[in-house]
Formats: sequence, structure tokens, C-alpha cells
Amino acid sequence: MILLVVNVILFCLYASICLCSSQGTINPPEKVSAVLAFGDSFLDPGNNDYITTPLKANFLPYGKDFMGGKPTGRFSNGKNIGDFFAEGLGVKEYLPAYLDPSLQDNDLLTGVSFASGGSGYDPLTSTVSAAIPILDQLNLFKQYIGNLTRIVGEEAVMNIMKNSVSLVCSSTNDLVISLPARSILIDVPTYDRMLVNLTLNFIQELYKLGARKIVVFSAPPTGCLPIERTLNGGILRMCDQKENEAAQLYNNMVKEQLPVLASNLPKSRIALVDFYNPLINIINNPQQYGFQVVNRGCCGTGLVEVSFLCNRLSPTCPDDTKYFFWDSFHLTEIGCNIFVNQTLPSLVDSLF
Repeated sequence: MILLVVNVILFCLYASICLCSSQGTINPPEKVSAVLAFGDSFLDPGNNDYITTPLKANFLPYGKDFMGGKPTGRFSNGKNIGDFFAEGLGVKEYLPAYLDPSLQDNDLLTGVSFASGGSGYDPLTSTVSAAIPILDQLNLFKQYIGNLTRIVGEEAVMNIMKNSVSLVCSSTNDLVISLPARSILIDVPTYDRMLVNLTLNFIQELYKLGARKIVVFSAPPTGCLPIERTLNGGILRMCDQKENEAAQLYNNMVKEQLPVLASNLPKSRIALVDFYNPLINIINNPQQYGFQVVNRGCCGTGLVEVSFLCNRLSPTCPDDTKYFFWDSFHLTEIGCNIFVNQTLPSLVDSLF
């Protein structure tokens, strides 16, 4: 009888732990007032819907698992990484696009995303993809601050900025689009150094506008993205190791320079989110995370389909929860959730 009671208690404890961890919410020691996002399609919830660019995701099957099957412009079957970070930090369930004309004042108070699919730190990247350049995203941020001031006043805005978390994810397209183009004239280390300088400059400009808790994403293993496997991985579609090495070099440089930058920005907390190793670990050990397919996307053949190539005519896999990638570039909703759950605890430790 005693053994039975003990087993019941242990089961209840286990169930409660699993329940809490499945929600993916962490209570930071300080309340986060807002989440702000800058960068590329990993954080774009639909800003590209409102600009002239071929890189859109406001049509099915994108969004098929989002709020009853509504495509919003998120490059996923459901929520994206920005949504899960906003939820995990206890702010709100979805991070809206700043350019969405249906935004309400209350939406602004708790944060928005300025990110644009196809953007990068390198100006060439946004020129090629017709995305919102990341420096133009700063101009939108200035406009946002002006709107906030109109709503709540200057002092309240200062408090919101002080207690907000800014997410910056913007190097992937640089390494995939601009590095190959520029490699005709410069080598990889030179390009990566340039990219690091552009990253640091952006963080400084963000700080000047009032951001104090800033999260910088490292580059993911770009050579293992399904589309890069297809284009550069040979007949077996292996990960392109040269691409991964370029990403790792950039990551090592950023990791070294960010603390130096933070030491020169009073009252700043700048954290680096490892976007590389968690993804590589999942790709190399898919079954540990419940995945069956990690080398192609769920949409279409999963080999090259992304944005307009993943459309209403594209068949989708029977169970997207078994796929790490939704299209040939972006993660499924469950992939985003697992990544955020893995990185959020250390992120909170770094910011607070």
C-alpha cells in the first residue's frame, strides 16, 4: 500500500513537470514588458505581406496549423520562433507584424516584429530578395516608439524599452545569398568579419534607440538546410560542410565580440542565442526529439520548395510533427517550439 502511494505521488510529480515543460513558459525574475523582433523570415510574422517582394507566405499550406488554418505570412505551418519566445517570456502568445494594418494600440504595448523574410545584415541581401533592409527596420522601430509615446507618454515608453527584450536574427540569408555572390572578390573570413561588424553596428544602433536587453541569434547550420543540401550536397544531399564552416566562423567571431560591445554599452544585457548547435544536434539525432525526417521539408518534395514554390498545389507530408523542416528552409511549428524550449532557460539566465 505504501509503495502504491509513493508511486502515485511520483507519477503526479512527473506529470506536473511534463505539463510545465510542455508549455515552454519561464518566469523571468523581472517582468518582460514587450518583445521586439528584427531580422529575417525566422521572425517575420507577416510584414512581407505588405511590401512588394516575391518572398511571401500568406497562402496555404503556410499557416495550415495556425489559428484554424489561417495563413498569416509566417514561414511555417503554424507559430514561428518569435511567437514561442514571446510566449516563453510570459508576454503574449503571438508576436504580430508591425506593418499589419489591423494592429491595435494594445498590441503595440507588448511588442511587435519588424522582421522581413529575406533580410540580412549585408545590404546586398535585401536588395536581392526585395526584403525590408535591417536598417530600415530600425526606422520602423523609431516610428513604433513615436506611436507608443502617443499612446502612453514618454516616461512609460522609457519603462517599456527598459523592460523589453529585443530579438535579432539576421545572418542566415547573408551566408546563403550574399556570401556566394561576394566570394568572387573576397574570401570567407573577410566576409565573415564584415558580417560581424555589420551585426555589431546594428546592435549599437538598437541600443541608441533605447533597447537594453538584446538577444542576438548566431547563424544556423546553413549547409544543412534542405534547399542547400539539394543544391550543394551532391547526389546524397549531404550537409554542405563549407557552408557550415562559414556559419561556425561567423558564430565564433560574434561570440568573441559581443561581450566586448556589451562592456561599452552601459546597463545593457546582450545575449547570444546558439542557433547552430541545437539544430545540428536535432538533425544528427532526430529520433531523440520525435522526428523521422530532417533532411527535407514537409511541403511538396521538401527539396527546394520555399515561399511561392510551396503553395496550394503542393502536397504536404501526412504528419508535419514528424518533420523538423516545414519547407526547404524553415522549421515546422514543433521544430520552432523544441528549439525555443532548449535555448530559453540559458537566455533568461543571461538577460536577468
